Amino acid sequence: MPNIYNALVVRGRDAVGQQINVTCEVQQLLGNNRVRAVAMSATDGLKRGMEVIDTGAPLSVPVGGATLGRIFNVLGEPVDNLGPVDTRTTSPIHRSAPAFIHSWGVSVFGGVGERTREGNDLYMEMKESGVINEQNIAESKVALVYGQMNEPPGARMRVGLTALTMAEYFRDDPKYPLYWVECPPLWVINPTLSTEMGTLQERITSTKEGSITSIQAVYVPADDLTDPAPATTFAHLDATTVLSRGLAAKGIYPAVDPLDSTSTMLQPRIVGEEHYETAQRVKETLQRYKELQDIIAILGLDELSEDDRLTVARARKIERFLSQPFFVAEVFTGSPRKICWSSRND
Repeated sequence: MPNIYNALVVRGRDAVGQQINVTCEVQQLLGNNRVRAVAMSATDGLKRGMEVIDTGAPLSVPVGGATLGRIFNVLGEPVDNLGPVDTRTTSPIHRSAPAFIHSWGVSVFGGVGERTREGNDLYMEMKESGVINEQNIAESKVALVYGQMNEPPGARMRVGLTALTMAEYFRDDPKYPLYWVECPPLWVINPTLSTEMGTLQERITSTKEGSITSIQAVYVPADDLTDPAPATTFAHLDATTVLSRGLAAKGIYPAVDPLDSTSTMLQPRIVGEEHYETAQRVKETLQRYKELQDIIAILGLDELSEDDRLTVARARKIERFLSQPFFVAEVFTGSPRKICWSSRND
């Protein structure tokens, strides 16, 4: 009997005689020489009686410098029509997290539930910016792994681990990679959300050889931060930056909500007592302004007390003070972009 997480390959021919190769992952041992597996690719043409081969190991994907500048699926197969990957170095996607220890710029992007248009746009922007070097692919600085919306749920469930496996190789090289995941909650099913998310997040850690920096773009259903998907993800993160539709509607960019955003670094012993107290007073002002917005909408600003009107004026100034003239925001705000240089002489 195959072990849990072993990769199985189903081989056969469909009704028109075309070869079928479907990779599955063992999820459950049912007994009586039966297992339950999840397909990692399309199951069109699959039928009872086909040959099933146990590979004897979990799914392995290519790692190393040969992956840079390429696009892969969850199986580690290149999908960019640039030919096979020139590497013999592979690594299983299921690995234990590094043991607890005291303790060049390469990035790996894992797109979970990517739409074809979005994935293609990202790839083209990477080429235009030079992050992917078409003339010398070995000089590229990114490897892309997509689990697209038209693929089976099993592919989206494991694509995060495929990208992380590639990032772990660069960490141990060491090249201190950036591991970017878009919509991590999309790759797990709700009953196993906490377990699967914990397995992924525990592997994003530092070792004696290097470290992985992870940025995760989390979709929040109906802007509900208490939804199990974002709440489970946030529990593993050092900092969260929450974007607000309301601030974007006001033309304030970046539309970061300072009330919902958090950081474990905002502590007096790290940033200093004055910095911490200032941040807390700013949050108090913004929170009071948020509480007054319904009253302002119904009765108007003139019905507020003098202190509340002063709070509203301060909060609005703070909102604009926290905005920045980013290059990417110019098309939305109409404000000219600016480059600010800062220096410090000790």
